[in-house]
Amino acid sequence: MSAGFEKADTSSVSDALPPEADLQTALFDAVCDSLSAAFVIYDRNDLLIFASRQVMEFFPVPEAALLPGARLRDFLGAIYDTGIREQTLVRQPGSLSREDWLSQRIASHWRERFESVERHGPDRWVRFLKRRLPNGYGVTVISDISEARKREEQWRYDLERVQLTEDILDHLPFPLFVKDRNLVYVAVNKAFCEKYQTTADEVLGRKSGDLFSPDIAKRFEESDRHVLETGEMSVSRQRQIARDGTERDIVSRKHRIGKPGRYFLVSTMQDLPRDGGELDEFSQASEITTSSNRTYRRAYVPVPNASQRREPAAMEAIVPENFSGRKILVVTSDLAAETAALRTLAKYGFESCSVRGEDEEERFLEIASSSGISLDLLIIDNQMGMRCLELAEQYGIPALVMDGFQIANELTFQIARHFNRSGCGGSTGGDWEITTTEETAGLQVLVAEDNDINQIVFTQILEGLGYRHRIATTGEEVVRLWAENRPQIVLMDISLPVFNGFEATRLIRQMEEGQDIRTPIIGVLTQAFERDRAECAKAGMDDVVMKPVSPDMLETIFQKHLMGEPMKAQSL
Repeated sequence: MSAGFEKADTSSVSDALPPEADLQTALFDAVCDSLSAAFVIYDRNDLLIFASRQVMEFFPVPEAALLPGARLRDFLGAIYDTGIREQTLVRQPGSLSREDWLSQRIASHWRERFESVERHGPDRWVRFLKRRLPNGYGVTVISDISEARKREEQWRYDLERVQLTEDILDHLPFPLFVKDRNLVYVAVNKAFCEKYQTTADEVLGRKSGDLFSPDIAKRFEESDRHVLETGEMSVSRQRQIARDGTERDIVSRKHRIGKPGRYFLVSTMQDLPRDGGELDEFSQASEITTSSNRTYRRAYVPVPNASQRREPAAMEAIVPENFSGRKILVVTSDLAAETAALRTLAKYGFESCSVRGEDEEERFLEIASSSGISLDLLIIDNQMGMRCLELAEQYGIPALVMDGFQIANELTFQIARHFNRSGCGGSTGGDWEITTTEETAGLQVLVAEDNDINQIVFTQILEGLGYRHRIATTGEEVVRLWAENRPQIVLMDISLPVFNGFEATRLIRQMEEGQDIRTPIIGVLTQAFERDRAECAKAGMDDVVMKPVSPDMLETIFQKHLMGEPMKAQSL
């Protein structure tokens, strides 16, 4: 219905309305239609001046209640009588009578500004905006905000669901991550962050290429794209080494979820007991890749209606069962990376040592080649220059070029990938044996060292400096060679087989009792622990040096402990 500024049948309304009244009513109706809201306008005496037809869409009141001149109280009473009972967002205790309800509503219409939201039925929300103007006239705007409120509730529900999902994922005991169709990380859980020693902020919004080396990232993304494009589940079983050195068998599963155009990749990793059992998914796989020693397996399991096929991605690097006997030379001038690398390599059974420049590398490789010893791998710091890599190629030795961070933190993974790709087994060479001059008269330096690569280092340095020397590989041998040759100085590694360097030093000191000669014994340590230094002094050693040794370091020691006694050999 439509109501306008018409002559009201009441004394409070003027007997004659302006001629523009009908035009104003038409304009009000047009505005109300365009805004999809209902308007009610009343004067200072609470008599209706205008009520739009949209009011009937909210309240099925009699048309008489909306005519100009009708009392606001009667209009509100008609609303109450429809039986619609709003369910306000903030409920008040107890139910109101009709008169109390009317009193509250009229009072709200006399406030300068008032806004309220009422719920009409299970899925409809209505907003009332009321304003009393300074001249006493009042305006009420009634609008349906059901859709906005539904969206708000849906948004709140979605937010709660997302938070619940994140809580569930974070409490999973195994790593999980989610990538979008562009292979960008969009979710990771706490177990994933702990495994890779990172934070969610450092991962989210980035790709594998931002977090891993190019080769590793390429392999990861090949598998990821296969799953996203075909819908096949990727399942792989492999051996992994964490940065803390922990080894374990794991199974990785990658799934595609979502709808076309909005696919996501979900990947999980779980520890797998070494019980020899097989994965259930392998019996359903369309293709399986197996490494020669079965420490790595990957399968792609089809989903219904999966029509496209592609060759499986290249396998990730795995860790062989045993590195024992493999020989590695580290070339770096970064002391921190060098220390971490040698410690890690020793832990996994490598025979390794380091040099700090291309000249030392060249001399080392010359001695190793002339001794008939082959190295399995060179680790070269990318700050060392191309000459170091050229030397590796010249001697036909495989080389991996890494930065200092990779040498210190990712060395085992990189080496494992190299050996797995090359298919190398255990070392094919025989035991390393360093031969020195058979001349024992006038022996100057006796070296106690059981590590083959360190033997090369000492040989390289001492021959370069022109000293006659012998190398003993056990504590028993060093005592015997000392007794037979009485060298001018002994370089004593503290970790020797049969009995260690401390015990060998005590035996030598016991044999020197009653004699006028005391041979300087220098302890050779891998770490500068005070307890080791103290133990060296307690055993009778005169000084200590740290590995890796250098020509300058040995020259300083010789000059310090031989008190000017000439040591230079004339010729060998």
